[in-house]
Amino acid sequence: MESPSDRIARPWGGRTAYGAGGTWPVRVDTHLAEGVTAADVEQWVQSASVLHSNGDAMDIAVRDGRIVGVRGRAVDRVNRGRLGPKDLFGWQANHAADRLRAPLVREGGRLVECDWDTAMGRVVDRSRELLSSRGPGAIGFYTTGQLFLEEYYTLAVLARAGIGTNHLDGNTRLCTSTAAEALKESFGCDGQPGSYADVDHADTLALFGHNMAETQPVLWMRVLDRLEGEDPPRLLCVDPRPTVVARRADVHLAPRLGTNVALLNALLHEIIRSDRIDHDFVESHTVGFEELREQVAECTPAWAAKICDVPAAAIGRAAELLGGAERLLSTVLQGVYQSHQATAAAVQVNNLHLVRGMLGRPGCGVLQMNGQPTAQNTRETGADGDLPGFRNWQNDQHVAELAQVWNVDPSAVPHYAPPTPAMQIFRYAEQGSVRMLWISGTNPAVSLPELARIRGILGQERLFTVVQDLFLTETAQLADVVLPAATWGEKTGTFTNADRTVHLSEKAVEPPGASRPDLDIFLDYARRMDFRDRDGGPLIKWSTPEEAFEAWKRCSAGRPCDYTGLTYERLRGGSGIQWPCNEDAPDGTERLYTEGISWAHPDVCESYGKDLVTGASVEVVEYRSLNPDGKAVLKAAEYLPPHEDTSEEYPLQLTTGRTLYHFHTRTKTGRVPQLNAAAPEVWAELSPTEAAARDLREGDLARITTPRGSLQARVRITDIRDGLVFVPFHYGYWDTPGGHGPASPTEGRAANETTVTDWDPASKQPLFKTAAARVERVARGDGTPAPAPTNTASAPSAPEGVPVTAGGPRAHATEERP
Repeated sequence: MESPSDRIARPWGGRTAYGAGGTWPVRVDTHLAEGVTAADVEQWVQSASVLHSNGDAMDIAVRDGRIVGVRGRAVDRVNRGRLGPKDLFGWQANHAADRLRAPLVREGGRLVECDWDTAMGRVVDRSRELLSSRGPGAIGFYTTGQLFLEEYYTLAVLARAGIGTNHLDGNTRLCTSTAAEALKESFGCDGQPGSYADVDHADTLALFGHNMAETQPVLWMRVLDRLEGEDPPRLLCVDPRPTVVARRADVHLAPRLGTNVALLNALLHEIIRSDRIDHDFVESHTVGFEELREQVAECTPAWAAKICDVPAAAIGRAAELLGGAERLLSTVLQGVYQSHQATAAAVQVNNLHLVRGMLGRPGCGVLQMNGQPTAQNTRETGADGDLPGFRNWQNDQHVAELAQVWNVDPSAVPHYAPPTPAMQIFRYAEQGSVRMLWISGTNPAVSLPELARIRGILGQERLFTVVQDLFLTETAQLADVVLPAATWGEKTGTFTNADRTVHLSEKAVEPPGASRPDLDIFLDYARRMDFRDRDGGPLIKWSTPEEAFEAWKRCSAGRPCDYTGLTYERLRGGSGIQWPCNEDAPDGTERLYTEGISWAHPDVCESYGKDLVTGASVEVVEYRSLNPDGKAVLKAAEYLPPHEDTSEEYPLQLTTGRTLYHFHTRTKTGRVPQLNAAAPEVWAELSPTEAAARDLREGDLARITTPRGSLQARVRITDIRDGLVFVPFHYGYWDTPGGHGPASPTEGRAANETTVTDWDPASKQPLFKTAAARVERVARGDGTPAPAPTNTASAPSAPEGVPVTAGGPRAHATEERP
């Protein structure tokens, strides 16, 4: 038996080693509230995690109408019963005393409680007024990566065919829009080629900008168990920080920020030079190899070493590891995605697999990872910058198909331009063309870059802001209408993880007060707006989650993300199932592209691609000329330096990121005692060399400043590369005096006070990883260490005198093993 602090201090639990080609053993993790035993649980209700993208399946323990704990689901393909710290403890946020329990409207500059009719009446009145006076482009929607598929699809229909606006995107734009774009560039379509099961078979694992140990801890448990078993895989880690992954790697490359394309081009150079190429695969299934060969011809390890500040010999070792693999699995995440050449770099990882023929076989795959639990669903359903069902906005036949599914005229589906990305929606709000912004399940007043600007946008009198959330977040405090939403465990729906596994999450308890499921809120709005199809019937014909799921299945039919073989009943009781699931694949599909490239043909592809430098959309004529037979595209990219580099005034590079114990802006995890105790306050990481140069010691208070703004944080001295400062982005202001912003421009707490309003040209993903900064001491510490975990990437370089990370108040936890 382990206590909660044990699973904070030992977040990956004990090992259940297994060898190559074996089956990952079961290990069931359980956490129950203090004083509750398994015998006290009245009901176990099926669900999965909503505090990361891994899709860990779990059962919710219910007693007296309350959630009292969770346990992992042993039968599930994703986690085989394991749960990470956020899984084990995060459910307690549902019981937070400050949950929103009634709608709020702004009166006399203050938010006051009201009933649903009053709140929705204001939303509908403003919607109708704007549609009449300014047209559909005056209304925008900004959603999350944490709702259910059924809710996203309903939102997509009401926004695109009801309102008729092109301004609908998710905060998935901030974390995984590059994943989608890179897959579309290489394969013509979104959807992960690989599977988590590839960990069981791979002989080489390559993690590019992916701190798996902290962002997907259960997947890391799977890797750890392979590393401890017979015939362990070799491990390559590309990360500027000394992560737990880096410490276990055979080769660790810590490149200078913003140089990923140079590094990847050098790796491709070496693989092509040494002829580690699957020539038959390249000839049969790809186009563009000669252009790629030409682009990387001069990109030697020595050339890249000067740019990346990584030894050429280490780049050579990494290339040897990749080139010698017989079963290569690569994963990619924010260290690649949140940079100025995000798509270009992610595409080069795809290129590594294509030139080596490492696709469609056990152990051979690429996972362009997601950061949120339902990010994949935003992309599938069209609740972000895509059309539903991975349809191509430039393809008139695709638009006509979608219009037929919705029973509207094709002209009712906006397709005059690409769907508007989030950063542009906020730009339009800043400029005044967007006059109503409906924000659901996300907190841009902490998560978007350059927060002083975002607060200014949301605070405009001319912008009518609707916020739909669980708590009075920093964003909600700036809203005109606040709608209280139900959350995980309080509603029913499905969601899909990063390897296409669909899970059902059942309602376990009633939501607090008058809060409502997001689906019910969207349906209520659609009814009040009286959206109609072309026959005069209701545009949205469903009223329950299961009916919405059936409607989505009709929309997905025949598309890459085909759900037609799935039902709620099939998803109950057993494991999650990977799409596509249809007549041809009734049990789901473990890997894509097992028999060649499926969805890149000009007539069926989701995208014709973009120029990786300008972001301009490729036209169908150009794409058809390049790729008439629908093969994978080996898209080359030239290295370009970061948009903002260091200078005498700002000599360091700033990068932001995540910690194991928190999710996004801490609106849930910050209300969980064990998780909050593990990482209670913001910190800043510096190397010993950079700290000494500034006369900084462990625990000193420092100010980190960029051309946009500043924040203050306690210093943690780690083995991070020189020239770099790292700050976790989770910390905002809801739990500080005032609650929605810094007390003064120089006393910020949020990392995004400092980040830049800039984005990758192709994916439109903001740049959180490359900014120029300076660090200076504000006050000498009292000897207390920085409030940073000691068992993660923030481990101190000199651990003496720094207490090890432990959990919060006592609770009852068990870890069962088979």
